[in-house]
Amino acid sequence: QVQLVESGGGLVQPGGSLRLSCETSRSIFSVYDMAWYRQAPVKQRELVAGISTGGSINYEDSVKGRFTISRENAKNTVYLQMNNLKPEDTAVYYCNARVGVLDDVWGQGTQVTVSS
Repeated sequence: QVQLVESGGGLVQPGGSLRLSCETSRSIFSVYDMAWYRQAPVKQRELVAGISTGGSINYEDSVKGRFTISRENAKNTVYLQMNNLKPEDTAVYYCNARVGVLDDVWGQGTQVTVSS
């Protein structure tokens, strides 16, 4: 059973930066596509950024140029570097690992609050 543990959330002022980390319980990046999602109050969960097993990357339009997803195989960790944060980025951020319809794993979430 794959387990995901997120960290790195917190309170930051507009224009600030945070780096989220998602550590996996074992080496899975050659099998699982990885992604970060977020869910703000009274909104649906949305995809923020994804990185496939082959290294293809995609971003939600509102975060392009500000957020960067990456992974470090030696540490079994996926990162989300978030720069120039805006109040509308406030949400609970979730790490996701997926193998098509075979497996779909979620972390517990980490709160990001952007406020002055």
